[in-house]
Amino acid sequence: MARPIPATDVLLNLFGAPHQSDLVTSALRLATALLDRGARVQIWTCGDATGLTSAALGDTKPRDLTDLERRHPSTALIVRDLLADHPDRLYWYVCRFCADDRGAADQIPQVSKRSPFLFAEHVKAADKALVMGVC
Repeated sequence: MARPIPATDVLLNLFGAPHQSDLVTSALRLATALLDRGARVQIWTCGDATGLTSAALGDTKPRDLTDLERRHPSTALIVRDLLADHPDRLYWYVCRFCADDRGAADQIPQVSKRSPFLFAEHVKAADKALVMGVC
């Protein structure tokens, strides 16, 4: 039985390969701005966007060879911290089919893998939905 979907103000849908553009930064900044204003937000990732929260990413990006001392957080760590900061107002969902199909089945524990057949229920649970990426 599927877990209930909480009512939210906004559903951000990240589709496709967000790492090929500024889409990830835009989505995370938008989500942060909404949360700072008290909104309840759910994020649904499909396609290659399911890799953003892959457990295989670890906590840091590969080191920059021009600055070996500097560490940059992975998207998985950024999402994990954002979820920890807003446990009752931010929900992150990953399309199970897309994650499995792209070798990203092992996700960080803070995100929920959902059947693609539940996507319409997530749209219904949100007051507004915004699609970011390719459809």
